[in-house]
Amino acid sequence: MSALLSAVTPLLALDPMLEGDIGFTQVLVVLLKVLVAFGGLLVTVIIFIWFERKVIADMQNRLGPNRAGPFGLLQTVADGLKLILKEDLLPERADKPVFKLAPFLMLIPAFLTFAIVPIAGNFNDGNDGVVTILGQETFMQVADPQIGILLFLAMSSVAIYGVVLAGWSSGSKYPLLGSVRASSQMISYEAALGLSIGSVLLIAGSLSTNAIVAGQAGWQWNLWMTGLVPFVIFLIAGTAELNRPPFDLVEAEQELVGGFHTEYSAFRFAMFFIAEFLNTVTMSAIIVTLFFGGPSGPDFGITGWVSDYVLPFVWFFLKVLVFLFMFVAFRATLPRLRYDQLMDLGWKLLIPLALGWFLVLTVVRVAADEELAAVEVLGVGVLAFLGLLVGGGLLLLSIRASAAKRAAAAAEDAADESEGVR
Repeated sequence: MSALLSAVTPLLALDPMLEGDIGFTQVLVVLLKVLVAFGGLLVTVIIFIWFERKVIADMQNRLGPNRAGPFGLLQTVADGLKLILKEDLLPERADKPVFKLAPFLMLIPAFLTFAIVPIAGNFNDGNDGVVTILGQETFMQVADPQIGILLFLAMSSVAIYGVVLAGWSSGSKYPLLGSVRASSQMISYEAALGLSIGSVLLIAGSLSTNAIVAGQAGWQWNLWMTGLVPFVIFLIAGTAELNRPPFDLVEAEQELVGGFHTEYSAFRFAMFFIAEFLNTVTMSAIIVTLFFGGPSGPDFGITGWVSDYVLPFVWFFLKVLVFLFMFVAFRATLPRLRYDQLMDLGWKLLIPLALGWFLVLTVVRVAADEELAAVEVLGVGVLAFLGLLVGGGLLLLSIRASAAKRAAAAAEDAADESEGVR
């Protein structure tokens, strides 16, 4: 069994601890990392729910939670206990096995995605983030599979099934409409998300999250190495993937009551609630990993365990906190989009823009590898990209002009009919 694990693990993970024979110590380290990562993630989610409510309250000149615990810190715990103690209702027309499974399909992918995120480790001066735990050299992440970023994309796709199956299995038309919206929205923005990640992978040359972070050490962040555009696309598409404002049409109260989870109650509803905030924390961590160097940052000449554990984690936490605040600000300030605006933004702008920028980066990379004249090649690439934008803009204008003509013709027909009735 040990020989089989030793043969399989190099294919699944790049962790130096798993390169040789696997014994009790290696298994203990892995279990320790799992407990710390997932326990810390749950605590972070509890605090983030409180953080969002307090920040929005400050923006709207309200108090927010201030009764349960100091500064209202225990309000999320109180809400969780209340939901656990509520009656768990099962709709009579629901597909009960699927109805019970759907919340887990939302919750588990967020946990698994966070497993590939490096949260600490020294990446300065050519280091690859290796730390020592119980005498074993390892990475400060649960796992570093060779297909790390593909795992993230796969898990984000699996989460769509949780939303779709929750609405379908409820046996009600309103959750079903919410789940149909969710599937179309998330699939649309999944394409733009993947194309923006392609630009990062082109620069990094690896699917490993640890390698992506190591390549950004020394302020070589992919934020500017990819030209800023992939980051903006990833941020917009990621917000849509999370179903957070202004893209929260899957639970638009005006027309869908509460969306795909309308029929859920008690702890199953709490799982959807936790999954939304859990996905937000995980998405923020992925953004930091892909574009902002993860836990890498200045060590101020400090060496030892402080530079390996403390400072990298502080940098990682501060970077993630910035994006958590950004997502909260989106909720507090941006109005919800119309559904046609949502689809137009994804299919007619983000996908062509992400594809065009990826082609420009590809041209630049090939020119560098082949030692071609970089300025001329870059000029051709930029012209091609501008041509793509102009062509897309003309297509969009023609579509809108045609729609305006159809609307005007329909208005004239309605006016003629009203005149005939008179």
